[in-house]
Amino acid sequence: MSITGTDIKIEQKYISLFAEQEEILNKSVSGHIAAQRAEAIQQFEAKGIPTKKVENYKYTNMVPLFEEEYGYDFEHEVFKQDLSEVFNCNVHELEATTIYLINGWYYRKNEITTSLPEGVLIGSLAEHSKSHPEIFEKHYNQYAKNDEDSLVALNTAYAQDGFFIYIPKGVVIEKPIQIVNIMHSQKDLMAFPRNLVVIEENAQAKILFCEHTLADQKYLLSGVTEAFVDKNAVFDIYNIQNQHNLTTNVSSFFVKQKQHSSILTHNLTLHTGVTRNNIYVDMDDEHCESHVYGLFISDKNQHVDNFSFIDHAKPNCYSEELFKGVLDDAATATFAGKIMVRPDAQKTNAFQRNDNLLLTDTAKMNTKPMLEIYADDVKCSHGATVGQLDEKAMFYLRSRGISKEESRILLMYAFAYEAVEKIRVEAVREQIRELVENVFRGELNKCNSCVLCNQDGTEGNSCM
Repeated sequence: MSITGTDIKIEQKYISLFAEQEEILNKSVSGHIAAQRAEAIQQFEAKGIPTKKVENYKYTNMVPLFEEEYGYDFEHEVFKQDLSEVFNCNVHELEATTIYLINGWYYRKNEITTSLPEGVLIGSLAEHSKSHPEIFEKHYNQYAKNDEDSLVALNTAYAQDGFFIYIPKGVVIEKPIQIVNIMHSQKDLMAFPRNLVVIEENAQAKILFCEHTLADQKYLLSGVTEAFVDKNAVFDIYNIQNQHNLTTNVSSFFVKQKQHSSILTHNLTLHTGVTRNNIYVDMDDEHCESHVYGLFISDKNQHVDNFSFIDHAKPNCYSEELFKGVLDDAATATFAGKIMVRPDAQKTNAFQRNDNLLLTDTAKMNTKPMLEIYADDVKCSHGATVGQLDEKAMFYLRSRGISKEESRILLMYAFAYEAVEKIRVEAVREQIRELVENVFRGELNKCNSCVLCNQDGTEGNSCM
């Protein structure tokens, strides 16, 4: 099925296609998920695709991207080859529970070889929505802001599958859970993956979410992940985006925190076409702690847009936010981060910073850190910097016999170092260090741990 046609309003294409395919959309999921669609498509219709007139999308007009012609798989197409034979993702020394998604659909041949504690659920969103309706009725579509962002509403209307993770009360998962979403198709393709994570009281988990493209088609992903982190729970999620230049990726993450919970989210955009990351943190209880980090590296005509909203709704909470960007050639980027301190949120500590490095005169950065404070007993700060490589530092390195190019790489890595070191999983941190260095050396399309093989078993194209 293709989403095509430019002679009608862009929103109407998606609305009409939804009406035609609603029965198929509902076939694989529970009644609860199906019931969310009608209101969501109405919310999408009311707002439409975001243009630059929408304040939160001021620097990224989504209309031309959604006007492109894409195919859409309303029914899961079975991946004909054994994924384990054609694709390998193996972060050095990372012991993880790994599952795969193909074009946003759960890969049916996933085998979880490690034993999981009793009650832990990892698998398909669609399948678990039917087998565990009590969890979905409590959490699914409770945290995503369909009424504020029309692309989130569009995802809710179209979503059919993705990953689901449930960690029951008191369970600590020591090994990270790695989810690899692979876009691989012989046609230009659009996907609306939907994910749900529930971390119960006193539980702990870490997720490594890797996004890759393995064919030279145009892709548009518009994904949503919801997470609920209960009392005294700890949750880390790392999103590594390493996709080719024909990819548009809209990624929205919503987390609800309860008392004494701690979360860390880290978006690492290493290669892309157009990327929009939305991060919403709702600190809905006292003594919550959140760490929101990001690192984006872009060149050519790539565009990265990071938007965050951290909501201090209750007293005695702490948040730290740091985003760093390195832009080369004619790349463009945006950071818009807002910290809201509600009237009752006394004793808030909230700190936000965005630092950016422009390597050329044609690279462009728009940054807008924001504080909105309605309480008087708080400690809050925000700031942003945009600059170029330090000429004095460059001269110092050159005077020590280091070549100009190597000096440049060292200074770029030193700039990015702070953001990389925020990663709390050692094996992942080492991998990102290597990937970042590769990027700075011009090896933008290579991921040494991810390999696509030819049918005869020989190595083919690495992740682009």
